[in-house]
Amino acid sequence: MSTIKERQGLIADQAGKMGMKVYQPATTGKNTTPRQELQHENGKVVTLEEAIKKSGLKDGMTISFHHHFRGGDKVANMVVAKLAEMGFKNLHIAASSLIDVHEPLIEHIKNGVITKISTSGLRGKLANEISHGLMENPVVFRSHGGRGSAIANGDLHIDVAFLGASSCDPMGNALGFSRSENAKSICGSLGYALPDAQYADKVVILTDDLVPYPNTPNAISERNVDFVGEVESVGDSSKISSGAIRDTKNPRDILLAQQATKVVLNGGYFKNGFSIQTGSGGASLAVVKYIRQSMIDQDIKASFALGGITAHMVKMHEEGLIGRLIDVQSFDKVAAESLKNDPMHKEVSANEYASADEPGSATHMLDMVILSALEVDVNFNVNVLVGSDGIIRGAIGGHPDTAADSALSIIVCPLLRGRIPCVVDEVTTLITPGNTVDVVVTEYGIAVNPNRPELKERLEKAGLNIVDIHSLKERANSIIGTPAALPFGDKVVGVVMNRDGSVMDVIKNITE
Repeated sequence: MSTIKERQGLIADQAGKMGMKVYQPATTGKNTTPRQELQHENGKVVTLEEAIKKSGLKDGMTISFHHHFRGGDKVANMVVAKLAEMGFKNLHIAASSLIDVHEPLIEHIKNGVITKISTSGLRGKLANEISHGLMENPVVFRSHGGRGSAIANGDLHIDVAFLGASSCDPMGNALGFSRSENAKSICGSLGYALPDAQYADKVVILTDDLVPYPNTPNAISERNVDFVGEVESVGDSSKISSGAIRDTKNPRDILLAQQATKVVLNGGYFKNGFSIQTGSGGASLAVVKYIRQSMIDQDIKASFALGGITAHMVKMHEEGLIGRLIDVQSFDKVAAESLKNDPMHKEVSANEYASADEPGSATHMLDMVILSALEVDVNFNVNVLVGSDGIIRGAIGGHPDTAADSALSIIVCPLLRGRIPCVVDEVTTLITPGNTVDVVVTEYGIAVNPNRPELKERLEKAGLNIVDIHSLKERANSIIGTPAALPFGDKVVGVVMNRDGSVMDVIKNITE
């Protein structure tokens, strides 16, 4: 048996061969500070201002936010106001989306705190001001899957991510809901925040419910979090379903939903094990309600529903009609509560949801998607971002991602909105390429992409009113005439990226 000195020599020799240091025993005793005190003394828990200072944020850097609280979001405005107070300038905001509630950012653009924006969408007064040329640098628009890919491959580098969470422990384990009695907010899935948490240089979690360790199962892991800040409120949960998310009672939307449902039932993919996603528009959301009875009558079960999950999908899941829910964004509080309580309701990141670079992304397994549109042209190209008045008023979302990857993509839109045609010669802004769109449903007939003759044959055999898309455009013009050209200026206010990272279109300023 070797002596201690011999073993120490062998250890030193082996460590040298391996290029490693030799273990040295500690000279102090075990730390006996009570664990609860250690939690509260954890260096990650700081104020928002301390987090900003410690993050190393400097002028010209990129910060990011998510929009899971939608119309109730308080984080972006809170953080940017603090940054303005601290004197920061020339920042790039890389948000998953910006909406009406973010109107206060206008002043921060005017005073130079914000000089660049990357996002999936813009709405409200902020969008109106930018459409008229507020910013010197054009806003870069990406789909949700495209944003996830850009963050992962470094095209969109985030220096500091400020991510709101409904609950978080002192180590940084964060969720979009809370299991504590002090819960103030709930947003459900944090899918669009997950790429930021994974790839940002520094990650700051802001929460209004700091809970004891461990906050599990977590959406965002402590290993990706640098700082945790407790604030008064991160969001108003009652406004998750505000804005574009609506349960329609409009007779025209109901008619469109009924027609789209006929396409779903007769398109060749409505069989046991099918998968489905619906967009945020009223007609597309309503389709789920209408296929429910057919599923019951024909004893057909869906394997999963994907994307933004709604109360209707939760109900069908609980009834056994949908096997699993794959949730990148909870569209209402019912969906958020379901994610909290149901193990078959799965939260996924934007990359797992719709990244073109992820071989296993869920959209690659998607059978049918029903999406809305502002405009469709005779080549089946779709615009969901810029209104008929030239004002940015929407979001790309997962529109081009799901249309490209699904087996059957169905676009639902009226022929006219007021006196504005929705079927046109050429879309104002190209968002979803026509080669990825299979069917366009209007109240005046259903157009099928010529690339899908077998689909057209199925729908005609089912007795659906199939028409040529050119005839829909001509009918719209016969009712309201040909609209005058929009008064676009020469300034580029937006750049639309394809999901592969290439520039697909530009948006000019509107001069009115």
